[in-house]
This record gives sequence, C-alpha cells and structure tokens, in this order.
Amino acid sequence: MLKLARNAIKNVFLKKPELQIPPKEYKNLFQKRGAFVTLYKEERILRGCIGIIEPIYPLYEVVQEVAVSSAFKDPRFPPLTPEEFNQVWIEISVLSPLKKGSVEEVKVGVHGVYIKKGMKSGLLLPQVPIEYGWDKETFLRHVCLKAGLHPECYKESDCELYLFTAEIFSEKDFD
Repeated sequence: MLKLARNAIKNVFLKKPELQIPPKEYKNLFQKRGAFVTLYKEERILRGCIGIIEPIYPLYEVVQEVAVSSAFKDPRFPPLTPEEFNQVWIEISVLSPLKKGSVEEVKVGVHGVYIKKGMKSGLLLPQVPIEYGWDKETFLRHVCLKAGLHPECYKESDCELYLFTAEIFSEKDFD
C-alpha cells in the first residue's frame, strides 16, 4: 500500500496519473475499506491528510486516490512540489467500519472518532490524541472543533458519535 501511495503521487509529477492495479494475490487490497493517507515532513510536521471514511471502494483505489489528494488537494497546504516529494514520508490508516458509540466507550489511542451534528462533521484518527498527549475530553473537544462546532458539542443528545479503529503503518516503520 505504501508503494501504491508513493507511486500515485510520483505519477502525477510524471503526468501519468493512471490507477495501478495490484496483483490478485494481494487479496486484502481488493476489500472495500476506508483509509486515510497522511504526509509528514521531517519528524512529524503534517504536510497533508485526506481520507475516505466509508468502505465503498477497493482499498488499492482508496489509497491511491487519497494519497494524491493529500499531496495536492488538502486545502490547508499548497500542492506538494517535486522538491518536497523526496522529503515527505507517508502514513496509511486503514479504517474499520464506523460504529455508533458513546463518550464512555471512547478509548484514547484505540479509537478514532467521527462526530456529526446537523450538516457539520469532523474526524480525528486514533493516533492523533497520542501524538499530542491528549486525554479523552481534550480529544473529544478537538473533534468537535474540527467539525466547526463548539468544543462541548459531544455532550449534546443531537450530536452523533461514531467510533472506529485503524491499522496504521508508515514508511518510517521500514526505515
């Protein structure tokens, strides 16, 4: 998957943005799963992060699409340059299906949280609170803020809370 993600970004620079189809023996890549691709510079400076939550596409497609989106379409950053390409490292988070949950069920470092209230929604991956040293309440507040909601919205009855886990691996794991 890491190779698919890196090649998808490289192919944009080469002006060959065709989707790569992996060999059939990689059966897991053909499962429909949600995933996020995160790009980092240096130790852990965020450079892009985009994902697809719902398991509606095969994983090999999702990883390539969101890798390109993370590199070139994350609205928080300018598009990745060819010079930066070799400086970034890739992390992939393959999501479990979303499950409606409660505040009491949230386990920091185990669960990612997707919050929805009306037309607004936000998501933070399970590794985020660990990276920042957040407790459960701080984590939930930040998910609300990411959704554009007030930080205590997770306590309201009309706020929907969904939990998921993620299989997380990165190019740093193989250095």
